[in-house]
Amino acid sequence: MKQIIEPSIIKGVIEPPASKSLTQRAFAAALIKNGTSIIHQAGNSNDEKAALEIIQQLGATIKTENNQLHVQSKGFNASTHILNTNINCLESGLCLRMFTPILALHNTTINITGSGSLLNRPIHFFDDVLPLLNVQVTTTNGKLPLQIKGALIPKNIEVDGSISSQFLSGLIFAYAAYLVNEKNTLAPNFSYTIHVNNLTSKPYIDLTLQVLKDFGLPVPQNNHYTDFTFNQHSFGRENKTIIQYQVESDWSNMAFLLVAAAIAGNITIKNINLNSLQADKEILNVLKSCGANFSIHNNEISITNSTLQAFSFNATDCPDLFPPLVALAAYCNGTSIIKGVNRLIYKESNRCKSLQEEFCKMGVNIVIENDSMIITGSNKIIGANIQTHQDHRIAMACAVAALQANGITVINESEVVQKSYPMFFQHLKLLGANIFEG
Repeated sequence: MKQIIEPSIIKGVIEPPASKSLTQRAFAAALIKNGTSIIHQAGNSNDEKAALEIIQQLGATIKTENNQLHVQSKGFNASTHILNTNINCLESGLCLRMFTPILALHNTTINITGSGSLLNRPIHFFDDVLPLLNVQVTTTNGKLPLQIKGALIPKNIEVDGSISSQFLSGLIFAYAAYLVNEKNTLAPNFSYTIHVNNLTSKPYIDLTLQVLKDFGLPVPQNNHYTDFTFNQHSFGRENKTIIQYQVESDWSNMAFLLVAAAIAGNITIKNINLNSLQADKEILNVLKSCGANFSIHNNEISITNSTLQAFSFNATDCPDLFPPLVALAAYCNGTSIIKGVNRLIYKESNRCKSLQEEFCKMGVNIVIENDSMIITGSNKIIGANIQTHQDHRIAMACAVAALQANGITVINESEVVQKSYPMFFQHLKLLGANIFEG
C-alpha cells in the first residue's frame, strides 16, 4: 500500500492512541495476576495484538465490554495449563524479551518465534542468562527461533543491560510471578538481586515497576538502576483480586503529531498525562529548546507552527524519538545534534542508515560522527519516493516531513504503521492533511 502526501496545513483536535509499552506490560501483569484485571483503553496495534494473543495462549481468558478488556487469569507458574507451546511474537521486540522469561517459569518445552525484522534481532542475552536460572535454552545462532524449558528459579545474577532494557523487564516480571506463586514457601529472609551493568532506557524500567505496583504484584527495590532486589518488602496489595487499570496515551506516537504541528499546523492534542513516566515525554523539552510555540492546559497540549531553531539532545534513553526528531531537525534553522546513535542498530531497521537514506532523498543532509547524528536543516525539503525499510517509525517520520515539502511524497509499504499506530494516516487526514492511497 502507498500513501501519497501533498503539501498540507493541519489543524484541529486529536487524541493519540494508547501507550503500546504500557498496554503490553499491562497484559503481562494481568497474566501473572491471580484474578480479574479490567484494562481500560488498551491499544490495538499489531504489537499489542501479539501480546494479547500470547496471554490467551498461556491460559488467560479475555472478554471485551465497552472498550474495556476483562482479563481473567489464575496466574502463571510451572504447571499452568497452556493452550499452545508454540508462541509467536510476530514483530514485537517487547513481546519477545518480556514474555520469554515469563514462559521460562513453565516446566515444559516451549518454542518461541516471530516474523519480519524480529528474526534478525540478537537474543544472546537468553543464552547467557537463562541457564543460570535453571532454564534450558536453544537459540538459532543467537537469534530466533528459540526453544526453552524451565522451570525458572530466581537467583542472584548479574546481567548486561546495554542492548535493551526490555530483557531486564522480562526478568523482573518473571521474578515477580515466581514470588506470587511461591509466597507461602519462601524463607522470611529471602532475597534475589538482579545486578545490571550499563543499563539503557532507564525510564522503561520505571514503567515496568509502576505497572507491577498498579497490579498489586511484587516490586523490587531499585538501587540506582544497578541492583533490583526482591525481598519480603516487595509484596504490596497483592491480595486485591480485581484490578482496574487505565492505559495512558502514547508519548512515542504523540511525538509525531507534535512535530507535525510544529512544522505544518495548529492542533490540540487531548487526553495526555504530563506526569507520565514514559521516556518519550522528553519531546516537550526538545520542542521548547528549538523554540516551538506550544502551551499546556490541564491534560491538553496546543501547538502551532513557528520558526524553529537547531537543537542538541541526547536520545540514549529514548531512542524511539530519533525518527520524529530528525523530521523536526529538517525544518530547524542551523545544525541539530542528536546523541545515542548506537541505540538505533537493532530496531525494525538499522534506523541510523534508514533515516540517512530516506531523508537524503528529501534534501536533508545527515552525518554520523561516533555516537551522534548531525542534521543540517533545510528550507527546501523535497518531496520524494520513500521506502520504509519495513519500519513503522521511518514511515511516520517521512510522512511528517512531507507535510511542508516542495512537491509530492510517496510512502511505500505504508501499512507498516499497523505495528504501533494503525490510525496514523487517518489521523493526519482528519487534521486536514492531503493524503491519498495509491
